[in-house]
Amino acid sequence: MSALESVLVVGTGLIGTSIALCLREQGVTVYLTDRDAAAVRLARELGAGIEWHPGRPADLAPGVAWHPGRPVDLAIIAVPPHVVAEQLAQLQRAGAARFYTDVASVKALPLRLAGELGCDLTTYVAGHPLAGRERSGPAAARADLFLGRPWALCPTEETSPDALELLRGLVKLCGGEAVEVDAVQHDKAVALVSHAPHVAASAVAARLADAPAAALGLAGPGVRDVTRVAAGDPGLWTGILSGNALPVADVLEAVAADLAAAAAALRASAAPVPPSEEAAAAGTAMSTVTDLLHRGVAGTGRIPGKHGGPARTYAVVQVIIGDRPGELARLFQVAEETGVNIEDVRLEHAPGLPLGAADLFVQPEAAAPLSEALRAHGWHLP
Repeated sequence: MSALESVLVVGTGLIGTSIALCLREQGVTVYLTDRDAAAVRLARELGAGIEWHPGRPADLAPGVAWHPGRPVDLAIIAVPPHVVAEQLAQLQRAGAARFYTDVASVKALPLRLAGELGCDLTTYVAGHPLAGRERSGPAAARADLFLGRPWALCPTEETSPDALELLRGLVKLCGGEAVEVDAVQHDKAVALVSHAPHVAASAVAARLADAPAAALGLAGPGVRDVTRVAAGDPGLWTGILSGNALPVADVLEAVAADLAAAAAALRASAAPVPPSEEAAAAGTAMSTVTDLLHRGVAGTGRIPGKHGGPARTYAVVQVIIGDRPGELARLFQVAEETGVNIEDVRLEHAPGLPLGAADLFVQPEAAAPLSEALRAHGWHLP
């Protein structure tokens, strides 16, 4: 099987442009096309590849590229789930590539529609890199977006070994971890770990839309953590959710049942009862909430940690940091000189003040030496 030398990226949003940037760094020739001419121009200016300007067969829809010469090795279809199959059919009719894949976050729907349209499924591997950001579009793209991230590949009985081998090569070039999974199983999994959580985060964030200023002035890292993904593009997410509707609905109904039970328990705990029975009644009602909180802790502990390994418990070193250029770089320099690896970092700004707190997540045994080194360099640790 030859190495991946040329690629056509159809759709220059966050994922498509990020793949293109990564492949360009690996020396792969990348062609770009999109229905949005401005998105292609921006991706090109970012160094993601060259715009595709072929002659066009009469039956090829606008926005779909075709090359009259030798086909590229791989066409990567980075469009919403409900139009993947249509794009695949058009590209295959044009002979645009030897093999094809997509990056949509729903897999059963594109595969079913591709079969109905008569697509050649031997050359197509449905794929989904599980990486992204709350921002969208080519301007948000990063060449390192997929490093260490799982990349689902959903081959079928028709998939050729050569197609699957080439896709494994693509994932490796992008720094991802290939995970082969059945399409239906994939959709149920992402409903649980991605799609339903996005809806839940949006439901919490929606409560803030009309919240009084006094409440928002008290917002801290907790609400920011819970609602971060809710800033995603609603149009994009509507397409994703509609393509995976039933699995997402199943998860949301289970979450809603837990929330309804918790709400009922909280109301029961606040209901007036005789003083002699107050403590027992409150304890009985709150047991439902306590059980939910315990299950939440257990579920959080099962989320894979760094590099997909077991979840780790890190120590947190909190440092007061000025809101000035170069402050984080100075922090990281001290950590480097001390030989401490910062596993994660979280910033919290102080309202109305030009400073904030940086939470540095490190291995437990590294917390003391890092704290000592930071104090020695003049940093204030609460």
